[in-house]
Formats: sequence, structure tokens, C-alpha cells
Amino acid sequence: MIDGEMPEIRPFELTAMKTIIIDDGNRDSMKMPCELVVTHVLPNARGAIARELVEKHGMTQTQVAKLFGVTSAAVSQYIKGMRGGNNLIDKSAYKRDFDEMISRTAASIASGTDVTEALCGICAFVKQCGLLRALYVYEGYDGELAACMDCPRNEIIIPDAV
Repeated sequence: MIDGEMPEIRPFELTAMKTIIIDDGNRDSMKMPCELVVTHVLPNARGAIARELVEKHGMTQTQVAKLFGVTSAAVSQYIKGMRGGNNLIDKSAYKRDFDEMISRTAASIASGTDVTEALCGICAFVKQCGLLRALYVYEGYDGELAACMDCPRNEIIIPDAV
């Protein structure tokens, strides 16, 4: 790459991703599967994983903060339950499976697995176990579940720092 020149970036295929339309009374809102996961699942998962890492794997809040790319104060809020909770998951039929997946994920991170890879595994779990469908129903959509593409994380190229 020549200095100042943008690297070649291969586009990834988005044609498999669909959205759903939800009539909220005022306007139509589009909800993509990833949006539901980011809104409802990942904050809960990060909070639960942070708690597990500190309480069961002996990590400090500072170590967890560094892994997650957040402040120690944010980790403290996760542990106290002030951040990252989700009643939808906590009251769902998926709670036990979700908690077991969180324990496995925290153990994996404590053993050196990359946090991003671990969180991608949570997304895969949500798709496979039926929780994604429950999120659609919660959002008011009762039609066919939108197709979700395979995660493009391996296709995204991040340019080297200048």
C-alpha cells in the first residue's frame, strides 16, 4: 500500500439479510436480526460475562475493563446490575440455557479466547436456540423470521493504522 492510499476492501454479500417491518402506529420501523441482538442480548451478555469473570475466574474489574474496552466504572456497573440487564431474557424460557452459555463463554475468555469471537458465539447461540424468534415476537412481529446472513466478521478488512 502506498502512503495515503486507501487499501483495497472486499465487499461482503448482504443479499441474504432481510429486515422486518413493524407498524408502530406512527411509521414503519425496520428491525434487522443484528439490531435485535445488539439491543436486547449483547448488553445482558456483557454484564453477565463481566460478573462471571470477576466472581468465578478471579479477574479484577480493571482486567475485565481492558478486555471489553470499557472503563472500570462500567464493569462495576455491570457487576452491580446497574448496566446490562434485560428482563426479556431474564424472564424467558431461554434463561437457563443463556446462563449456561454465559458460563461457558466466560470460562473461554478467562482461558484466552478473544472477546469479540466469544460475543460472536453468543450471536450464533441466539439464532440457534430460538431466542431470536422470541425477540421478534417481543418487538411485535408475528410473521416469518427474517433471514440472517452469516456473520461477515471474517470478510471485513480493517486497514493498518497510519
